[in-house]
Amino acid sequence: MIQRMLKLPKSALLAIGASLAFCGHAASAPQADGESPRLMALYRELHAAPELSFGETETAARLAREIDGLGYTVTQGIGGTGLAAVMHNGAGPVLLIRTDMDALPISEDTGLPFASTVTRKTREGESQPAMHACGHDIHMASWVGVARRMAAEKARWRGTLILVAQPAEERVGGARAMLKDGLYARTATPTHILAFHDSAAQPAGTFGWTPGPALAAVDTVDITVKGQGSHGASPQLSKDPIVTAARIVLGLQTIVSREIAPEDAAVVTVGAINGGSKNNIIPDRVELKLTLRSFSDSTRVHLVEAVRRTARGEAMAAGMSVEPDVRVSDEGANVTVNTPAFAERIAGVFRERFGAERVQRIAPATVSEDFNEFGRAAPQAETFMFWVGAQPKAVFDAAGGDLTKMPGLHTARWAPDAATAIPMAVDAMTAAALSVLGGR
Repeated sequence: MIQRMLKLPKSALLAIGASLAFCGHAASAPQADGESPRLMALYRELHAAPELSFGETETAARLAREIDGLGYTVTQGIGGTGLAAVMHNGAGPVLLIRTDMDALPISEDTGLPFASTVTRKTREGESQPAMHACGHDIHMASWVGVARRMAAEKARWRGTLILVAQPAEERVGGARAMLKDGLYARTATPTHILAFHDSAAQPAGTFGWTPGPALAAVDTVDITVKGQGSHGASPQLSKDPIVTAARIVLGLQTIVSREIAPEDAAVVTVGAINGGSKNNIIPDRVELKLTLRSFSDSTRVHLVEAVRRTARGEAMAAGMSVEPDVRVSDEGANVTVNTPAFAERIAGVFRERFGAERVQRIAPATVSEDFNEFGRAAPQAETFMFWVGAQPKAVFDAAGGDLTKMPGLHTARWAPDAATAIPMAVDAMTAAALSVLGGR
């Protein structure tokens, strides 16, 4: 998941930090179950040995070993490296709890004694450093903790529990791969779906939640402007793709400002322009790389079509004989939508357990996930993804809640307070699961 830019006001962040110092709610501490040292050891092990998207072979095997003997039916190799563990416990709801497993191609610079130093091959065969810079190691350790708690508390719930360890969240392809490989046929179709993500924007010990659209849809678009090269001293002999590319970039800026309603947030970002090799040569092509973000299916379609139209129109105005090549990656993700009533219900469970001051409603984030693919494949299911604060409180306080002064997700220096976040996540997810499956 790309580094989150949660739209939480600085005043709200400071209020959260202040509430942690108070800690006055009787149910605010995680339940003591003796598992924390074991889960922290697992977290450090996973952190030191990250694997990249679609290459999570050892990671999946490690998770399978952790829950072996707890009473789950475990199936590995779903969608490549995906894992599913199922526990049937009588008639009742079917709850799916997801974790992601993959790391990022980042060279770690945290200075932690268990920091990653490994290099892995990408799906394309390129060697890259690997780091759990997005907290998936926290997610996995917590997932194991929930698996143990739910097995130990089996007398308190009825229904079916499906624990899914998903590959390739960072490439937003792992959920679709598992579903295409018959995940629900191998397990069951869920009625409720839960996940959480660690937050670099909130101090450890807090939670964030959003009803309705919570994370943006994303599309990656590559544009190749095809012109006619010439000597830089004779521009009249060219169809200059650099000038046309510049006009396309400027034209793209009006899509959101003039075509999208102000209340319907969207983002069009040009992240790279590549073209040319020398001062006095006009090249014959230029490449643009874009990311598009939106919060509805209709806006998502509109953005892609507007990008195509803008590129074609500017090329036509420049007299280009060949239309630009506009390619939309198949690694896009749909908007993540939390079922409003379900989100409010589980947030209420959290408020009751941890105290209202620790459970903050936050604005949607413009980053993206493929978690909601599980819900789209089970249209009747209720879905909810929430945030677990993981920014060390000392770091948060020193920065005064200013996100620009703290290490964030997808950075080489992300060193979360796992010792706080993991037990909080286990306790919260277990409480949510028991609420769904008949306990409180």
